[in-house]
Amino acid sequence: MISNAERNQVTGHTQHAADPRVRTITTADLRDALWRGYEDFKAQPSHLLFIALIYPVAGVLLAQLTVSYNIFPLLFPLVAGFALLGPFAAIGLYEISRRRERGMDSSWGHALAIWRSRSIGTITALGAILTGLFLTWLIVAWVLYRWLLGDAPLTSVEAFMTDVLTTANGWTLVVAGNALGALFALTAFSISVISFPLIIDRHVDLATAVRTSISAVEANPRVMLVWGLMVTALLVLGCLPVLVGLIIVMPVLGHATWHLYRKVIEK
Repeated sequence: MISNAERNQVTGHTQHAADPRVRTITTADLRDALWRGYEDFKAQPSHLLFIALIYPVAGVLLAQLTVSYNIFPLLFPLVAGFALLGPFAAIGLYEISRRRERGMDSSWGHALAIWRSRSIGTITALGAILTGLFLTWLIVAWVLYRWLLGDAPLTSVEAFMTDVLTTANGWTLVVAGNALGALFALTAFSISVISFPLIIDRHVDLATAVRTSISAVEANPRVMLVWGLMVTALLVLGCLPVLVGLIIVMPVLGHATWHLYRKVIEK
């Protein structure tokens, strides 16, 4: 079995001397991380924060989009794009899992105290990058819609769906939109899959966190693809019952991400 250094030489990837070392993991590690995330959720039900903060905001946004047809085409990009911000939104969950792993008090007071961490500047900077990707995705989605279907009058949701599903431009919008969305998702995933837990745990700088996260994806491309598909599938399932399932899915995924980080990065 080749070492990380040898693998990096073969792939042409440069490992900085100060960067944390990345392990090769398997799909069994993903299942274990997910199970441990669920155990953390049961021990410290973290859905309260998501109910108190995320769902009222999401409800207001979705209600506004439903009644305002002139921005209805952004409904799917907006809902899908929220996943780009997930790693940033879950920083309190990483801290809960970290403290629980070490046998420390893991109450919500400590989760919220993460905003007083000495690494809050780095956390905020990475969060700003993800927010920028999210906003850029919305702009790209809107420009694509205006280019392909902007001339069609948007009189109702039904008319919009008819244009999308029964015209050549509509199917072009579906294919191109999903392809571009996948590109944004891959970028966000690569730079953030383990970045926030690493910053919280070791207080590394932004460049080191992003490089290490990308290295983790490069060292485990197949397994990380499976993880991304698992996250996507669980988010979709959580959204089906009018977003109610996300009350459980999002916290479990947040906790599981911490355990994924612990498996990928050498101590």
